[in-house]
Amino acid sequence: MIVVSNTSPITNLAAVGKLLILQQLYSSIVIPGAVFRELTEVEYPVPGTEEVQTCDWIITQQVANPALVTSLKQELDAGEAEAIALALELKADLLLLDERRGYQAASSLGLTVQGLLGVLLAAKSRGWIPTVKPIMDDLIGRAGFWVSQALYSRILELAGESSADLT
Repeated sequence: MIVVSNTSPITNLAAVGKLLILQQLYSSIVIPGAVFRELTEVEYPVPGTEEVQTCDWIITQQVANPALVTSLKQELDAGEAEAIALALELKADLLLLDERRGYQAASSLGLTVQGLLGVLLAAKSRGWIPTVKPIMDDLIGRAGFWVSQALYSRILELAGESSADLT
């Protein structure tokens, strides 16, 4: 299975100590050069900085079609644009991406896209995590990951959990 990831799933999962969920689910993920740079060419390390440089299951690959990236960058940031372009080039089975405009652009190009909360649901369904709620709460509280109340409730419903479940 070929899985391409944008920055958000990596940095947010790393921020709450759950990055290995990606390896458990997909064995390896591919990131474009722009995502690698977003995580490493920063003044101060961010969650995921060390991991993208040291984990052998996170593979950096350059995009071969700069014209497509340039076109996508008219609406999206560099990481999103390159992640979409790379997913198309590799005929990826899945693109991990959270930002709404990027999600819509990728979907319109025929890519199968999953956000971070979908990753958590997949991890629970495969038995890699017992519950979604505590990780989602950590993402919101510790990583600053924004989730609307309606989406929060919907994810808990899909996970078979309730907001009253103990963490």
